[in-house]
Amino acid sequence: MSDLSIRVAIADDHPVVLRGLASELERNPAIRLVGQATDSTELIALLDRNSCDVLVLDYAMPGGSHGDGLVLISHLRRRWLDLRVVLYTMVDNPALLLAIVKHGVKAVVSKSDSMSRLVDGVYAAHGGRRYYSPLIKDMLLETMMVAETDRLTPREAEIVRLFCAGGTITEIAERLHRSVQTVSTQKRSAMRKLGVSRDVDLIKLFSDIPQKTQAAQG
Repeated sequence: MSDLSIRVAIADDHPVVLRGLASELERNPAIRLVGQATDSTELIALLDRNSCDVLVLDYAMPGGSHGDGLVLISHLRRRWLDLRVVLYTMVDNPALLLAIVKHGVKAVVSKSDSMSRLVDGVYAAHGGRRYYSPLIKDMLLETMMVAETDRLTPREAEIVRLFCAGGTITEIAERLHRSVQTVSTQKRSAMRKLGVSRDVDLIKLFSDIPQKTQAAQG
């Protein structure tokens, strides 16, 4: 095993999920699995015994003496300052996801996304980068856009959302069953209301979700 391998611990209260996580991660030669836990008591003991670079953590993991959710995340961040957390979760509440981001979790992967996204999250977290799997990113983006696009019509807001998610004007027109000219006109109207004149500025307005949530936190 290479000395440069990423040391990863996994924690989930469902044994079948743990087995799936372990199988996915162990296929990657750059990742070394250092242990597994099914509740916060086992997790804290595991981290006390083993050096760990990245923790893959389920959000809802009841039964342990250190709690779960935001309580456990806060405890981990205080006690292990260098530990990078990848939240692997079924959480689909946008407000709760924003709270998780505000607690310093830079990588969140939905259990409904492909498990291959988990490896991407581990690499990103280990490198100090943010990572949100597609479903998580869509939920966060939509939530932030509600605040940013309250001046837009529902059609304008939908076009902006799809454009910022990578859709072209032609693709958006086909998806919404509208003409390219109509979509282009509504996009320009939305940009004017949002105070941006370039596509790159429109995308940037909604791309940096963590900074927006931190600014809102004050």
